[in-house]
Amino acid sequence: MKINIQFVGMTASDALIEYTTNQLKKLDKKHDLILNVDVFFKKENDASGKGRICQMELSLYGPRIFASSDEKNYEMAVKETISDLEKQLDKRAKKIKNYL
Repeated sequence: MKINIQFVGMTASDALIEYTTNQLKKLDKKHDLILNVDVFFKKENDASGKGRICQMELSLYGPRIFASSDEKNYEMAVKETISDLEKQLDKRAKKIKNYL
């Protein structure tokens, strides 16, 4: 699995890159369908205290899977986004098993 992490309109953080990479490696161990992951971190001004956005797009065999979350900090955003992706991957794996 190839991981591409981009920071949009902000400076890169080594700690955040390491955290995200570790979380994605755990996801890759559960699902062998993943070929490539594109991760985007963005910061928006939000009056509610959120505004830390994490977007992930997984390249698989077949259509791509996308998830995004907006949380109070980036670690929570990564965790929520990966949780959403895992749900989508579980559905995809069930469909593939039906054809095998």
